Amino acid sequence: MKSIMDYLHDALGERTGEGMRYGLSRWCCVLVVAVAATLAGCGESGQPAAPAKTAPAKTAPVKTTPANTASQSTRPADTPVVDKTDVDKTDVDTFLASHWARPLAPQGQPPAGFTPTDLSLDPATCGTCHAAQFEAWRGSLHAAAMGPGILGQLAEMAAGARDEHQDCIRCHAPLAEQADSLAAALAAGGDLAELRPGGNLHLHGMICAACHVRGYQRYGPPRRDGSAPKDRANFPHGGWIASRAFEDSRFCAACHQFEPDQYALNGKLLENTYEEWKASRHAREGRTCQSCHMPDRRHLWRGIHDPETTRAGVTIDAVKPTTDSGRILAALNIRNSGTGHQFPTYVTPKVIVEGVQESAQGKILPGTLQQLFIERRLKPDLSAELSDTRLAPDQSVTFNYRAARAPGARTLVLRVRVEPDAFYTGLYRDLLASGSAAKGRRLIQHALENSIASQYTLFESRYPLPGA
Repeated sequence: MKSIMDYLHDALGERTGEGMRYGLSRWCCVLVVAVAATLAGCGESGQPAAPAKTAPAKTAPVKTTPANTASQSTRPADTPVVDKTDVDKTDVDTFLASHWARPLAPQGQPPAGFTPTDLSLDPATCGTCHAAQFEAWRGSLHAAAMGPGILGQLAEMAAGARDEHQDCIRCHAPLAEQADSLAAALAAGGDLAELRPGGNLHLHGMICAACHVRGYQRYGPPRRDGSAPKDRANFPHGGWIASRAFEDSRFCAACHQFEPDQYALNGKLLENTYEEWKASRHAREGRTCQSCHMPDRRHLWRGIHDPETTRAGVTIDAVKPTTDSGRILAALNIRNSGTGHQFPTYVTPKVIVEGVQESAQGKILPGTLQQLFIERRLKPDLSAELSDTRLAPDQSVTFNYRAARAPGARTLVLRVRVEPDAFYTGLYRDLLASGSAAKGRRLIQHALENSIASQYTLFESRYPLPGA
């Protein structure tokens, strides 16, 4: 039975030569279920397959005060404030090239004196001290990065096909120890999402250690005052090495940007979020990815799956309906006023702007629905771009509703709907219909349900029509 990746490779035929394989392979898995979310468009709705209870992913951002927000472990009162010269001065590009060298190396020999807690890579263990970060993370799409969509794909792969696994988990579950956990779960057979004693690390997705731990050494940003610990031996697990790389958008680009020679259509990379941001005024004005998606250093990574985050990124202005010679005239203007990249940035979401007439009973009247789509639309087999109506930063589009007033029309509804996982929905349906999902069929079905459930209404206004 073919894997989902084989299905897409076959669909593209000769377009998938060896020179393109890495870019397309990575794209296939990003397509099935992206990390999240993160940058306003990547991700599958759903909860992590980990045993930890997850917080709702679609709640509005909450302003926090220093009293209830922490970005590092609480510093003991007798720990002196250290000067800012202790921050690692390694060039950011050099640091990131080493930090994100795929596949990531195993942690290796445990340091002397480390306790089991110090050695644990389980995010729940991190949460015993970093409670605020853990609570935010487990409600995020990073925690759900190994959701049913990607697990349904991986279920079709052989346990020993580790290079093929890496095409997906290099971003979704990048630690070497997670790769081992996945291989063991595949070898054991059964449901890939099944919880097994000591073998669930891959199910936690993009975990704390994926960003912060290499060789059992912890890394992170400097403190808020720009300082870092001088004597790390006095800190739990040896403290952390502070690097400015964690405050740089290039850190996020490690998973949210294709390389220039990777898969593109119509001259545009399929994943191009970092470059979109880099070309915007947001980059010039110093607003990083983290400033929007990790506000106040909170580990939220909310994007287009979260209605409040999406509302904060766009401005919607409605022009109330008027009538002229029996025709209804109205408009909606949508401006990408606050999103630091294309709206939406990715190829999977669809934003639908629409107007429709309703009867006094709230029934939609046939022939009155008009729509405008904001999306990057591709052929289902990824062989061509059909259209790209996304909005660049500060760009706007106006939807003009022009229609004859239908008999019995009493209300005009102007609405903006968001389908964060629109492409996934079609893909999952195709996979189930074609039989390409065998071992992972139950998981793909679950992913389909999640993709449909992720849809929401961003804006709606209802206007009584003149003379109604």
